[in-house]
Amino acid sequence: MVPYTKLNVADPVAFALTLVHQDWTSGIISLGALAGMFTMMVTMIYSSSRLIYSVGRDGLLPKFLGKIDDQTGTPKHSLAVVTVVIALLGGFVPLDQLTNLVNIGTLVAFLFVSFGIMRLRHLPEMPHNTGFKVPFYPVLPIISGLLCFYMMLQLPAETWIASTIWFALGLVIYLTYGLRHSQLNDQS
Repeated sequence: MVPYTKLNVADPVAFALTLVHQDWTSGIISLGALAGMFTMMVTMIYSSSRLIYSVGRDGLLPKFLGKIDDQTGTPKHSLAVVTVVIALLGGFVPLDQLTNLVNIGTLVAFLFVSFGIMRLRHLPEMPHNTGFKVPFYPVLPIISGLLCFYMMLQLPAETWIASTIWFALGLVIYLTYGLRHSQLNDQS
């Protein structure tokens, strides 16, 4: 339909359809892509706000982020903070860089889950009769973790630099604020 060398654009399917004069189909594809991006943003806002709420509830972030609104039953403050951060990132960071940052963040989370499963299976205080099973343990978690790491290596250097700065910022917040205010830390 179109030589692959011409498809190094943000919207290759819509671009290819426009080149072969299928403008109406290209428009439908573009609308679908916009709807998908909107859905992803809303999902990220809600899931991230729940994460910030949980961390704020423990005291690793300021307490107001761990409060639930009495009327709506939602973490209103963390929802507002996450919405502002995502809106700023969406407005000022180019889409390809933003996509790479989301990719590396997701891959790091999956990497920790993959290798974390192996650690959890060896903790004596974890009940192993709860029905939670990992198929093909320990081979599948190892393969999963290695594949996540391999995909991370395929991301550009600027993504690694930006995510290292982001993780370092999180570490600074944890060491300067969260370590002293954590309720979990107070219990031990």
